[in-house]
Amino acid sequence: MATFVDRVVLHLQAGDGGHGCISIHREKFKPFGGPDGGNGGHGGGILMEVDPNVHTLLDFHFHPHIKATNGKGGAGNNREGANGGDLVLKVPSGTVVQTLDGEVIADLVGAGTTLEIARGGRGGRGNAALASARRKAPGFAELGEPGDRLDVVVELKSVADVGLVGFPSAGKSSLISVISAAKPKIADYPFTTLVPNLGVVQAGEHVFTVADVPGLIPGAAAGKGLGLEFLRHIERTAVLAHVVDTATLETDRDPVADIEALEAELAQYGGLEDRPRIIVLNKIDVPDGRDLADITTPDLEKFGWPIYQVSAATREGLQDLVYALARMVEEHRAAAPVLEPTRIVLRPKAVDDSGFEIAQDRAGVWVVKGTKPERWVRQTMFDNAEAVGYLADRLARLGVEEKLGKLGAQPGDPVRIGEREFDWQPTIYAGKDFTPGNRFTDERLEDDITRPRAAERLAARKARRERPEGDTAGDEWLPDERDLRAADDDDDDDDL
Repeated sequence: MATFVDRVVLHLQAGDGGHGCISIHREKFKPFGGPDGGNGGHGGGILMEVDPNVHTLLDFHFHPHIKATNGKGGAGNNREGANGGDLVLKVPSGTVVQTLDGEVIADLVGAGTTLEIARGGRGGRGNAALASARRKAPGFAELGEPGDRLDVVVELKSVADVGLVGFPSAGKSSLISVISAAKPKIADYPFTTLVPNLGVVQAGEHVFTVADVPGLIPGAAAGKGLGLEFLRHIERTAVLAHVVDTATLETDRDPVADIEALEAELAQYGGLEDRPRIIVLNKIDVPDGRDLADITTPDLEKFGWPIYQVSAATREGLQDLVYALARMVEEHRAAAPVLEPTRIVLRPKAVDDSGFEIAQDRAGVWVVKGTKPERWVRQTMFDNAEAVGYLADRLARLGVEEKLGKLGAQPGDPVRIGEREFDWQPTIYAGKDFTPGNRFTDERLEDDITRPRAAERLAARKARRERPEGDTAGDEWLPDERDLRAADDDDDDDDL
């Protein structure tokens, strides 16, 4: 008999994006034909799709670590890397995906329902895509972005129209075996059923499913016995059928007390108050069982639910029960709201949304959070000075430098973006009309270059205008013409 698994923790890892390529086109008589490094391919994502032919999470129980393929790196001659293939996980209808903390990510019901649970990383751009009018031949490329990595709890809540609930050995397995083609394990000892069993029942033109839930006992909603593990399987049922053993050998039990005890557990579990009920008095083929059913029927009428006396052994009364269940299921389906196709929701960017947020933590580190800056940092080659300078320009154009200055950040303060931490060194050249120099380098990051600050250059120019003619003191540190032009354009030193 196949093992039934209805809860498993999955360790998901989407594919990483491929790195962009650094390449210069070269051929005879044309040693420098321009950049031709191709882009890296995107990493494969991980999707979950409801498949009506899948009824358990058994495959995930044995293979909880799931990884999609990575994207391939770009190559020269403008060749782009191949994308990683998406990995589609087939799950049963009624699968609930949650975080480890219990937060519901998605509730997958209905054949074909699909969820992208882990997104593959973007491929990095090659130097051909990074070329511009000022940067003719970039000496760097972007790294591929890592794919999503997360742990999720996948839980199965069986989708059935009728849920059979009752004490252990009440005859639920026997009942589902005779009204459907299901073949559950049947024995005369408690907790024979260790896993839910699903059966398809046909009553004339109506077809519905029945779930045989493992026996409940008092305290099941608090975790006693097997109750908590399988109470969730009746959450989606349209009708609850109380199966009562009228031939029990326990003298301290009677049908009324059994139903009251089960209703107390269902009420404690919650969410099942609106489900229609039906009472099934089973095992009337036993003489004492039939007598007890006749005696207790008037007392059971106080619940206001239909009552049927049946025998799973002789199949007495089963036809009336099946058709009654079919009517109740059809009434529930008719009253249920019509499912509408999923609507596409557009969420435009707010007019005052800068795309990032900056806050200072308790340790005094300025933390920059935002999709763009965090992605840019992940894709930067930090062993390449030109790539770091390019990152500084992008952050300055986004407004990160300006906002840091307005919030009171001082030169040398630690700044963290994603998993990288920097010492903030503002300079007027970041994000402006900076013309790159040699490939792989950036003169703004060279340690031996000491540039006067913007305020110092302005003060020097003012002092030179005001000093007497012929006085040359202090000329050794006066800025050159390029510094003066930059000082004219900038009034502060908040930019990179």
